[in-house]
Amino acid sequence: MDLKDIQNLIKFVAKSGASEVKLETEDIKITIKTGSEDGKGETTYIQQIPAMSQPQVPAQPQTAAAPQQAPPAAEAPATDSKFITIKSPIIGTFYRKPSPDKPVFVEVGSTIKTGDVLCVIEAMKLFNEIESEVSGKIVKILVDDSSPVEFDQPLFLVDPS
Repeated sequence: MDLKDIQNLIKFVAKSGASEVKLETEDIKITIKTGSEDGKGETTYIQQIPAMSQPQVPAQPQTAAAPQQAPPAAEAPATDSKFITIKSPIIGTFYRKPSPDKPVFVEVGSTIKTGDVLCVIEAMKLFNEIESEVSGKIVKILVDDSSPVEFDQPLFLVDPS
């Protein structure tokens, strides 16, 4: 399955109204979920399954993909335990701006509320706006602009108080 086929599958699922589609072949496993509990958003998980010579590698992505869109939890050192970690819901390229000539969505110190766009993650030529699920103040941005991100990778630390 090539990139174009995956893109077409995502578009088809989004337009079909299906809430979840799973596809597994010998070398790839894809789960596409549309419409989160609040009725917005699209989540796509793609997992490349390596050759049999590396049996330990598939175990990590499977366990990382098992919890689906759980509420953000703090996974930082004890000094950051009061902060909420906002994680990437998809694999792709992280962008802090909607386009190169526009200002960044948020800075350290920005006050955010639920539903505010924090960044954009490009996955297979689709730009997905990542909205905040919490209200608070941005304490730290954990990813550099234009960097690749993995599913469930921490992106922002938010002080909810």
